[in-house]
Amino acid sequence: MLAEFLTPTAHGLFGQIDPWVFLLLTATAVLVGAAVQSMVGLGLGLVAAPVISFLDPTLMPGTLLISASVLPVLTLLQEWRQVDWRGMAWGLPARVPGTLIAVWVVAGLEPRALAAFVGVMVLVAVALTVRSFKVHVTPFSLVVAGTLSGFTSTATSVGGPPMALVYQNEPPEKVRATLAVFFLFGGLFSLAALVVGGQIDTRTTAVGLSVIPFIGLGFFIGNRLRRRVNPARMRAVLLTVVSVSAVGLLAQAALG
Repeated sequence: MLAEFLTPTAHGLFGQIDPWVFLLLTATAVLVGAAVQSMVGLGLGLVAAPVISFLDPTLMPGTLLISASVLPVLTLLQEWRQVDWRGMAWGLPARVPGTLIAVWVVAGLEPRALAAFVGVMVLVAVALTVRSFKVHVTPFSLVVAGTLSGFTSTATSVGGPPMALVYQNEPPEKVRATLAVFFLFGGLFSLAALVVGGQIDTRTTAVGLSVIPFIGLGFFIGNRLRRRVNPARMRAVLLTVVSVSAVGLLAQAALG
């Protein structure tokens, strides 16, 4: 029964590969992304979204939003005292209009076009991360970042970079905790909006639930590595791999 849900559709780059190979690749991407996010506050969507879109774009963004909902809970169990609640009071409501627009976009895109859209959004996110613009934490910047994150998270499951840019100069524990709140409540709202919009089916849900244990494992590994891995070196390698994946997605969409 599970194998039937895990078999990728013909829309994916690898077509009808073995369901357990499909699960292994998906789980590995989710595990690595969860480990990165538990260290720096974001990264699950950046790492896992291109991989899942390669394998089967019809699963995006629902599968990743479902599995990712567990990670911020684990983060908050550790660092809830560090949350910037005042900032979230501006950022979270601003996510609503971006989410609603994204539901309309996802409903109108074919799987091939959605894969290309994910690729573009990932490259934009990487560019913003590399540039590291100086942004102050103000109500205006939080509203803008919240709206953009609502759109990109709901459409592609890559919603962290806009809000991360606003908090980039804050202490790491504050960044992780505040982004966790934003991802938790914002992600649940995005999921609810996609369900109402008819963009979440049984297969998407089954695959998302099946990789949740790897979210927990990635969180555990990230916690262990947090003080042992050079952040700058890890960031450079991560952004390189993510960029290559995104370019591959665009090539896949262009070549059909």
